[in-house]
Amino acid sequence: MAEGGSMESAAGRYQSTLDALSSLITKKSRADKSNKGDRYDLLFDYLKILELDEAISQLKIIHVAGTKGKGSTCTFAESILRNCGFRTGLFTSPHLIDVRERFRLDGLEISEEKFLEYFWWCYDRLKEKTNDDVPMPTYFRFLALLAFKIFAAEQVDVAILEVGLGGRFDATNVVKKPIVCGISSLGYDHMEILGNTLGEIAGEKAGIFKHEIPAFTVPQPDEAMHVLEEKASKLNGPLPEPFIKGLTTASLQGRAQIVPDIESPGNLVFYLDGAHSPESMEACARWFSLCTRDDNHLSNLNYQPQQHMDEGSKKDTAQILLFNCMSVRDPQLLLPRLMRTCASHGVCFQKALFVPNISVYHKVGSQALPTVDPQVDLSWQFGLQRAWESLMQSDKGVKPSNTDQACEEVKDDTGMRVTSFKNSSVFSSLPSAIKWLRDTAQKDRFVCFQVLVTGSLHLIGDVLRLIKK
Repeated sequence: MAEGGSMESAAGRYQSTLDALSSLITKKSRADKSNKGDRYDLLFDYLKILELDEAISQLKIIHVAGTKGKGSTCTFAESILRNCGFRTGLFTSPHLIDVRERFRLDGLEISEEKFLEYFWWCYDRLKEKTNDDVPMPTYFRFLALLAFKIFAAEQVDVAILEVGLGGRFDATNVVKKPIVCGISSLGYDHMEILGNTLGEIAGEKAGIFKHEIPAFTVPQPDEAMHVLEEKASKLNGPLPEPFIKGLTTASLQGRAQIVPDIESPGNLVFYLDGAHSPESMEACARWFSLCTRDDNHLSNLNYQPQQHMDEGSKKDTAQILLFNCMSVRDPQLLLPRLMRTCASHGVCFQKALFVPNISVYHKVGSQALPTVDPQVDLSWQFGLQRAWESLMQSDKGVKPSNTDQACEEVKDDTGMRVTSFKNSSVFSSLPSAIKWLRDTAQKDRFVCFQVLVTGSLHLIGDVLRLIKK
């Protein structure tokens, strides 16, 4: 057991815990009828091993699935209930910097001490009782079981659970009687697992609905609504004051988050939103456009965009895009929605920067940034750059073939490659892109650089690690 031994440092104990958690990461399996959702029935064996059956039945649980907005919906619900005076537990995914972000008690991520205690309580019992027939739970299943243990032991009044993927075979769906279920906006995502049509996707999400349990949804495409309509309803009527306060004060890292750069005060602001679908990209673009037209949105951040200017003068602004997305996404669906929605609101990007993520997907990391790989494969980022340049020039009536003529490859101050077109650059690493932004902001102190970071929640987490150090 990693927490044994008084000589082990706190950082070492925590890293040992993350290593144990990383050992549970496996390749995803398609959740369909032929494999019972990758042996979904095992979850009930795990509950018996951990003696959580009765504890879960006593919890008051709000269960939310969907394609877009389910994490935000859970966050809104938690904030409302906390402002109504309830003790809350919130389980969401993914985390951006630290795995403890997934488990919140009364709005705050669980302490390291409690996380270690509950983690090893669950891990050791499962390690002792599992075998070839009932193997150790996979990564997300373990995290869901851990959430149930935490919320039961901490005696929360209400637990809000965000589905990880799908619904019918999701680890959170062992809840037999939630107090309410919800389906946020549905769209095309994780089609290799959930199905190729909105109807099939809605069917998987609707798997969280339970007999005689209230269920709510938002307006959906007809194909999806047809699947949901018998179990869905709408809530009408004025919101009580605690609901309004909860909604207006709710926040979730990496979603519509604004962070002024501490190293370039007054000159560099990061706008972070983990949008990664066409619909959420459009919503992100509308939010960014609204923010960049209105200086008042920074008033609560102690940010002074004109602090280096003479009294009465106004600083110019320049918008820059910092982007990456996973290779399973289609940039031809994401980038046009982003650029054209911004353009329709009068916002045009001076430059687009494409970078690789730092985070890896096969290991749970600590708060320390992993070492940047100097040999990183940038072929995906070059593809994103070509798509952006083609999009920019086609909107200006220029033939896309001209994009190759303006390519320039240079090295930055750290020796890392930077490949630039007129409207965009590919950086070999995220730190070098952040350094370029900071250097640019320092050189032109009469301009406030507004950087939209989007396309990947992994990228958002990496940026937060760098700019909050």
